[in-house]
Amino acid sequence: MRGAISIAHRDTKIRSESGFLTSKWLKHKIIFDIQTDPNNRGRLKRRLLNADTLSGPIAVYRETMKYQDLLQSVLLNDPVRMNALYAVQALELSDGWIGAGFVRDAVWDHLHGYGQRPVSGDVDVVWFDAKSGSAADDRVLEERLSQQSSAFNWSVKNQARMHQRNGNKPYHSTENALLYWPETATAIAVRMGRSGLIEVIAPYGLDDLFALRLRPTPVFAQHKLAIFRQRVAEKRWLQRYPGLQLIVPT
Repeated sequence: MRGAISIAHRDTKIRSESGFLTSKWLKHKIIFDIQTDPNNRGRLKRRLLNADTLSGPIAVYRETMKYQDLLQSVLLNDPVRMNALYAVQALELSDGWIGAGFVRDAVWDHLHGYGQRPVSGDVDVVWFDAKSGSAADDRVLEERLSQQSSAFNWSVKNQARMHQRNGNKPYHSTENALLYWPETATAIAVRMGRSGLIEVIAPYGLDDLFALRLRPTPVFAQHKLAIFRQRVAEKRWLQRYPGLQLIVPT
């Protein structure tokens, strides 16, 4: 049964309306497996959602649950994107995920009432293997994915080498690499886990994605704001998604 989702925050931070909260209290993966234990998930959701006053980590937890359920619904009801997820799962990549516009556009299309639309642009497959730093390896994987499904424009990048192109210190995982992506709503990736769960990594949480906030990540806000502005203009997000709120530091 493909009816569960996992969201991993590990050593990252979760953004709430009150700022950034460390995720020590969420240090383990939050895995809701409807297939194996539906009652436990239901009890936890009722306990949190029925609380009259919630603050601090519990409030963020409740928002995380709400957004992860919405993301799960959007993806599970999109057969095109599910096909892409299964194609990547079949490769059994080390720390392999699909991120960026694959997730972002699906949610923003849904929130704007556009319905299911074809995946536009590249399908960004990201993985991490420090022992395989060759761009040629990525091209081989792109070819394998194209043989499985030629409907997508596959782009495969081993994040173990991408710090060199981006001028950052070496990354130590795919999730760590996402911290250096341009927008908070872009720095999200998903995959089909071995147990049949849809897993999510979101270093900056899912708040901005579902609240339609177009915001640079801290790295881009501090050092690469011009690149962020250029991306906003070139990708025409504000025209394509008029409900977006552009948030730029002053």
